[in-house]
Amino acid sequence: MWGRNVYDSISKFLQFQLTVNVVAVIVAFTGACITQDSPLKAVQMLWVNLIMDTFASLALATEPPSESLLLRKPYGRNKPLISRTMMKNILGHAVYQLTLIFTLLFVGEQ
Repeated sequence: MWGRNVYDSISKFLQFQLTVNVVAVIVAFTGACITQDSPLKAVQMLWVNLIMDTFASLALATEPPSESLLLRKPYGRNKPLISRTMMKNILGHAVYQLTLIFTLLFVGEQ
């Protein structure tokens, strides 16, 4: 039960971290290419990573296992850690966050 809980927690942690990092890299790169100045400075990127790592670590460490974990089949050795559903969630949330951030960045003054 604990092993399945740790596996699920690590999957959630990776999904959260990859989403945040994909958005941060795209915002920094695209913003720097379009505005000739990065919208996120180095210190701001460090704060984003520090805060996101803290929240993700807390979520990883505080979720207790439940009996329902034993009702599903175990994952095989060759199952990828990032599933197709997780990739869809990562990309979907990244598109949503990028839309919101770029709207605020480029149209926010109006």
